[in-house]
Amino acid sequence: MKAFEKIKVWLGNTMKFSTITARTVLALSLAFAGTFVAVAPAQAAAPMQHKQVPGFYRTMIGDSEVTALHDGGAGIDSNLLHGDPALIQSLLARSFQNDPKNVSATVQGFLVNTGSKLVLIDTGAGGHWGGPTLGKLVQNLKASGYKPEQVDLVLLTHLHADHAGGIYENGKRVFRNATVMMKKADADFWLSKEIMAKAPEKAKIFFTVAQNGAAPYIAAGKWKPYEGMDEIVPGIAPYAIPGHTPGHTGYMISSKGQSLLVWGDVTHVTAVQMPHPEIGIAFDSDSTTAIKTREDLLVKLAADKTMIAAAHMPFPGLGRVRKADTGAGYDWVPATFLDLK
Repeated sequence: MKAFEKIKVWLGNTMKFSTITARTVLALSLAFAGTFVAVAPAQAAAPMQHKQVPGFYRTMIGDSEVTALHDGGAGIDSNLLHGDPALIQSLLARSFQNDPKNVSATVQGFLVNTGSKLVLIDTGAGGHWGGPTLGKLVQNLKASGYKPEQVDLVLLTHLHADHAGGIYENGKRVFRNATVMMKKADADFWLSKEIMAKAPEKAKIFFTVAQNGAAPYIAAGKWKPYEGMDEIVPGIAPYAIPGHTPGHTGYMISSKGQSLLVWGDVTHVTAVQMPHPEIGIAFDSDSTTAIKTREDLLVKLAADKTMIAAAHMPFPGLGRVRKADTGAGYDWVPATFLDLK
C-alpha cells in the first residue's frame, strides 16, 4: 500500500465514511499509543534486600584450616578512647568516620580445624550485648559448613560479652560437646559476685554475661580455666597479652613452620590505635599495661611479620602489621582474598 493511498475509516456512530491518508492513520496510532503508555500503572521497584553474604573467610596455616567468623558490627562512642580528643577526631576523619558517637567496630571469632580437633577461639556476643547487629557468629559458622555440636574446644581470649556471650543461649550450652577454656585469672575476676557488686553499673553487663554463660558449662563439667602457658592442643598455645582484662590471653596457631596469632583485643579502633598505639580505651582493665603490651607487640609483629587474627579489625580480621612510613605508628595490611586450593 502506498503511503498516500486513501483508505476508509469508520467514524463512530455517525455512520459516515471519510477518507484520510495512511500517514494520518500512523500519526493517530502513535498518539494513542503514547497516551496508553502514559496512563499504564507504574512497575514496582525491586525491594531492597539489606543483607550481606554469609560472613566467613578461610585461610590455611600449614595444615590447619582457619575460618574467620563474623559476629557483626556495632558503633562505639569515640569518647571511650583515651587520648587527645582533637587528634582522635582527626584520625577518625582520615578514615571517613565522621560520627564521633558511632565509630565502626566489628566483631569476629576464629574457627581452627587442626585435622584432629575443631577449636573455636572466641564466640561473639550471642545476642547478649551490642544490639541486633551482633550475635551472628553461630549463623555464620553453620553457613561455613560446620555445626556447633562439632566444636571440640572453645578457647576464650577473655570473658567480655562480645567474646564470650556466644557460648550460651536461653541458659543452655550452644556448643554442647565442647570444653570451654580461658585463663584462670579472667574467670576468677568476671565470675566473682563480690567484684561485680563493687563494679560501675555500666560494667555489670560483662559480669552478668560471663556468669550466665559459665553456669551451664560448669554444671556439665565442661568449664576448664587454666593457669599455665603450655600448648593446649597440638598446634595451639596460649600467648601472654596482659592489660585489657585480668587474664587477657592470645593464642598462637602453628603448623608446618607457619604461625597465626589470635590476639583478642590488642586494638579496638584501627584508624586510631594503629597510627597511635599509645591511645587507650575505657574497656581496658589496666590501661597502662594494655598500652605497653600493644606497643611492644606491634614492634615484634612488624619485625617478624607474623600473621594476625584480630577480633576488631575490619572483617575478616586477618592480616599483618608494618611500620608506618612516617611517624611512630603502624599500618594494618589486610590479607588478600584468595580461594583455597
